[in-house]
Amino acid sequence: MIRLRAFHFVSLLLLWGLTGIASSPARAATADLLKAEPGDIVFVIQPILSEEQTKRAFQPLADYLGKASGKRVVIRTLPNFLAYWEVVRQDSGFHLVLDAAHFTDYRAKKLGFKVLAKLPDTVSYSLVVGSDALVIDPTELVGKTVATTGAPSIGAARLNAMYPNPVRQPIIVDSGTAEEGLEMVIKNKTQAAIVPTPLVSQRMAQGGGISVVTTTEPLPHIAFSASPKLDDATREKIRNALVNAANTEDGRKMLKDVNFERFDPATEQIYAGQGSILKEYWGY
Repeated sequence: MIRLRAFHFVSLLLLWGLTGIASSPARAATADLLKAEPGDIVFVIQPILSEEQTKRAFQPLADYLGKASGKRVVIRTLPNFLAYWEVVRQDSGFHLVLDAAHFTDYRAKKLGFKVLAKLPDTVSYSLVVGSDALVIDPTELVGKTVATTGAPSIGAARLNAMYPNPVRQPIIVDSGTAEEGLEMVIKNKTQAAIVPTPLVSQRMAQGGGISVVTTTEPLPHIAFSASPKLDDATREKIRNALVNAANTEDGRKMLKDVNFERFDPATEQIYAGQGSILKEYWGY
């Protein structure tokens, strides 16, 4: 398990970039994870869940979009956010993406992606501790272990923003997934975690075991964005299928299967500025 202070983690990212560890062979190996047959739509999803869980959870959505577009939609994900950031920056052979606000804005500005639709409303992140811990302020966690999905996930970026002083930081523990981060707190493997607030609410409803220290400002919920390599006609078919899903029998079944209420129309303007949180990371 990796334990690094946040500013050391960012420095390590810088070092990896400058010393060539994120080299052409590494990029090629990462790109291999996205390979598909010619004509397929490669649908990339941020690695909040494990690779197996991601594919299982979102296959009904891929099937639905495949039927709407007339093309096979294949799900791809990456093993961690470091590999994901490399793929995001390189625009490595994918056509459709579902991920967080900061990555969505980055691709719209840097790579010309079009935002198609989003989950309703906004989402925030909560810093949580065990229910028996007497912590009421984030500063009390300086020098303590805090679990989060790896940088530059939105959880890691939000956590880093809470501690601007580089000599007064928590000890960051890469949790792999948000759910695993929450379990680390409950099982006393770390003293805190930062996870999506809906996950906290779900855990509270199931019996608790955690207390909320603070919750971040809300940001636009996760969005679908499409590469400029995806032709206009196919992009519009996908957009229409998403925003009208709740109005069709196939769409309602898909929404039930993936446990989403609906998809709302969205534009690049909704996400404007969200990508600025990535500026501290190598390769922005």
